[in-house]
Amino acid sequence: MTKLKDQPLIDEPLKRQLAELYRAEDRHYHNLRHIEAMLALAEDYRALLHDPDAVEAAIWFHDAIYDSKAKDNEAQSAALAEKDLAGRTDAERLSRISAMILATSTHQLPSFDDAAALRDASLFLDMDLSILGAEPDAFDAYERAVRREYAWVEEPMWRAGRSTVLKSFLARENIFHTDEFRQRFEPQARQNIARSIEALSG
Repeated sequence: MTKLKDQPLIDEPLKRQLAELYRAEDRHYHNLRHIEAMLALAEDYRALLHDPDAVEAAIWFHDAIYDSKAKDNEAQSAALAEKDLAGRTDAERLSRISAMILATSTHQLPSFDDAAALRDASLFLDMDLSILGAEPDAFDAYERAVRREYAWVEEPMWRAGRSTVLKSFLARENIFHTDEFRQRFEPQARQNIARSIEALSG
């Protein structure tokens, strides 16, 4: 009998199933390109991950359900992960994956007691926010793509709401949880965000 730990968490059929969700026409940023960018970062930092396969699973599922008008995308995505990954791993590991996905709603760390799990969650959340520290052209394209996902929001409300979100990141002592991502992305992220806030208030 095949042991659970010997089975891949994310096999090719499941990747194809999830990729279809990310290819929806209304996804301008939260799409397959975003997932591929995070997977590339996970590969870059693989040596630092305690459970790289669990992080990969969290990446694949974290935006699986995405509706810009909904308030529970993360909870729905976590529920989908629990359903689709049931039987592929043990309950404790599945709970960790689910908690990482839920944490993307606030980008605050989940309350893990285990230091290795906390480290994985820190790196995962930093991967998700790495676009904030991208080169200015890539960051501007990201901002335009997110605006398209919220095309239904009237401009004054969008400017106010987006400014609030961006200011909340600037107000943090650190945008990124890990030293590795702070060194690589934090200075550029702060410049990008400040520039975007200025444009939104213009």
